[in-house]
Amino acid sequence: MDKGPKIIITEDGSHSVYLPEINESYHSTHGAYRESIHVFLLYGLEAWYARNRGKFPIRVFEVGFGTGLNAWLTLIWAEQNQVPVLYHTIEPYPLPKEIYSQLNFTQLDETLTPYTPYFQRLHQLDWDQGVPVTDYFNIKKEKTTLEQVSLYHADVVYFDAFSPKKQPDLWNKNMLEKTVDAMNPGAAFVTYCAAGHLKKNLQELSLTLDQVPGPPGKKEMTRGWKTS
Repeated sequence: MDKGPKIIITEDGSHSVYLPEINESYHSTHGAYRESIHVFLLYGLEAWYARNRGKFPIRVFEVGFGTGLNAWLTLIWAEQNQVPVLYHTIEPYPLPKEIYSQLNFTQLDETLTPYTPYFQRLHQLDWDQGVPVTDYFNIKKEKTTLEQVSLYHADVVYFDAFSPKKQPDLWNKNMLEKTVDAMNPGAAFVTYCAAGHLKKNLQELSLTLDQVPGPPGKKEMTRGWKTS
């Protein structure tokens, strides 16, 4: 039986990737595209920028490059707003070309056509090197784990690992503490997960949580701010 990654279609028509081996998909089945925009762009990057206009470059750290959707959407945001973004992402198990080359994210909105080539390019970039992709977007992809990576100071954290039930080690307090310690004062931490133990740990790590609605199919998500 083939246990490799498989492309699936979510409710908004966008693709995601399903891993039979762990019975988990990379995104919500209610809509991969909508989930990424809601959690990471709207309530993450844009929320931070609304509080910090004129302060850049914006340093984004992502746990889980995965399909590359969050990185690509952030690149588009940076270009459209002409705000420089330094993007640091980790992924121990990159998707093979036969998977990422078929993902349909770039076909969902005709207004994004100028940015279509960048999606494939983000996947094709060398790992473990910082690379300027556009005038406003610089990325460093590292093929490593959260435990092993050396973190830079971050303004926005996209915590997009698989669920705590599937990857409990990534969500333990030690890994969260490592992430929070690397956040700048005023930085935002966002994730689709709304588990009680996650919120408790983040509060114990001195993040201030606010109540924000979840993406389609979820009542809530988690956002925390580092106040000092």
